[in-house]
Amino acid sequence: MTQQNNARAGIALMIAATIVFALQDGISRHLAGTYNTYMVVMIRYWFFAAFVIALAGRAPGGLKVASQTSQLGLQVFRGILLAAEICVAVFAFTVLGLIDSMAVFICYPLLVAALSGPVLGETVGWRRWTAIGVGCIGVLIILQPGKGVFNPWAVLPLMSALMFAVYGLLTRYAARKDSSATSFFWTGIAGSVTMTLVGMWFWEPMAQSDWAWMALLCVSGVSGHWLLIKCYEMSEASTVQPFAYFHLVWTAILGISVFGEALRPEVVLGAALVVSAGLFTLWRERRQG
Repeated sequence: MTQQNNARAGIALMIAATIVFALQDGISRHLAGTYNTYMVVMIRYWFFAAFVIALAGRAPGGLKVASQTSQLGLQVFRGILLAAEICVAVFAFTVLGLIDSMAVFICYPLLVAALSGPVLGETVGWRRWTAIGVGCIGVLIILQPGKGVFNPWAVLPLMSALMFAVYGLLTRYAARKDSSATSFFWTGIAGSVTMTLVGMWFWEPMAQSDWAWMALLCVSGVSGHWLLIKCYEMSEASTVQPFAYFHLVWTAILGISVFGEALRPEVVLGAALVVSAGLFTLWRERRQG
């Protein structure tokens, strides 16, 4: 991948990707609220696998080069982990709503920073540990574990964030030997095979109108990944990554306007702390880099 270092284009593509991913979240909530989550994610992965195969086929060396890896077990585990994380996240949308789920999920960059030491052997200084602590306080404000009866479903987006953080760290670990194209290929293939083995047992007849939503879900998933690929071709990750938090904004707008969700004051305060801590962590990583 040849980087063009066009910051404005990279930022625009990142914001466009967050819009598409927010739309994908909303459609996922609608479909998973009517049909089994495993079936919805399985069909989504079929299109994702077709996308990565087509992408690998067009690259120099084709499928043979893209699939070559000396750490197949790690690559397969990454793909399975991401598929499981998507199932948890989509189910969280149905029981908690988009806003509350996403407000907790956005703490994943802080979890990446916290786990980068034990997993990758990276040094995490006191400033980043402080930011991680602030982010944890933000999550606690959102979840409100001490107010009345704690909703056990509230741990789902936290589980999803932890799984996605581990997936991100394993991706960075795999990058020491494999190219991003190889990791992307096995993410789609391993996830598709896993979800097919699980989801085929939960197949349900789908209404004709919902097949249109399913098609849009698949297209949005592929489009979002394509936008991200183009985004990182245009600019450095450290430049565009802060704009990924726009995902929370679009999700909140969608949750309020379409699903009638409420934006609680504690969610706004907690999310502000999490985002601020995440932006500080990104800034520290960029300075050290």
